[in-house]
Amino acid sequence: MFFVPLISTQDEAVLKQIEKEVRMREGASKLLGYCSRREQALEASKSLLTCNSRILALLSQLQRMRKAQILHRVERRPSEDVVPCLGKVALSDLRIPLMWKDSEYFKNKGELHRCAVFCLLQCGTEIYDTDMVMVDRTLTDICFEDTIVFSKEAGPGFQLRFELYSSSAVEDFSPGILAPRRGSYLGGSLGGSSGKKIRAALETAAVCGSVLSAGFAAPGSVSPPLSSNMSRLGPKYNLLAYATLTIDHIKEGFKTHDLSIATTEDSPFWLPLYGNMCCRLRAQPLCMIQPVMSGPLRVKVSSHLL
Repeated sequence: MFFVPLISTQDEAVLKQIEKEVRMREGASKLLGYCSRREQALEASKSLLTCNSRILALLSQLQRMRKAQILHRVERRPSEDVVPCLGKVALSDLRIPLMWKDSEYFKNKGELHRCAVFCLLQCGTEIYDTDMVMVDRTLTDICFEDTIVFSKEAGPGFQLRFELYSSSAVEDFSPGILAPRRGSYLGGSLGGSSGKKIRAALETAAVCGSVLSAGFAAPGSVSPPLSSNMSRLGPKYNLLAYATLTIDHIKEGFKTHDLSIATTEDSPFWLPLYGNMCCRLRAQPLCMIQPVMSGPLRVKVSSHLL
């Protein structure tokens, strides 16, 4: 006799998010097949990569939730442990300096090296992408004006994963051929078909080199590629650099953080990174903005003071 865990409300919420991301990815895949201009294809390809990363993060979260259910993990009582204060995490004013050769920047010599770049920022299961920026030797810094505020509350042990992706914008581009229509990956009720939904999402996203661990990609891992059908369409984005920020990196004002480079100079999507990134990383504990206690206050006046 086998024990089949019931589908909890939290499981349903995660499965619905997975279903939403898979549908969005299917739409982006179809749009990529119709793109006639490279700029359109770059945006569609960026959406595919972002959806794929979100699906993997949600699958990792679902795996942790199912494991906790099977092991019958019991939460400690508040009296047994001190519950840490949660808070909001935000990042803004993202700048990545470039280090062009003198002959390229000042003398404007050599082959024009032009790339489309964007960033993925992940905290827990939340993943945000920045706007796409076209970069060539006329720029000394890659600037992203996005202000990203993670809506889910983070604990003191949060990890903010930063990834920079690049795609060569000077390669030959021919419009993609529309992929054949596939049946819906996720269908039916959440209760009876949850296993099919998980398998379907894994089949389309699990061609990845490594499954996300605890909601984050392993340091130094290459970005999760798209499925074989999708990968034939349009331009490809590749991981250029990455970094992991924690509560120790939260400082006052605009600060510099080290980057780990994930490619070499002979790659077509390579850019001469200086080796660091600059940004404003902030965190606000909820105890600073939420009331700890509320209600009427009664003041008892001692008789000797009258």
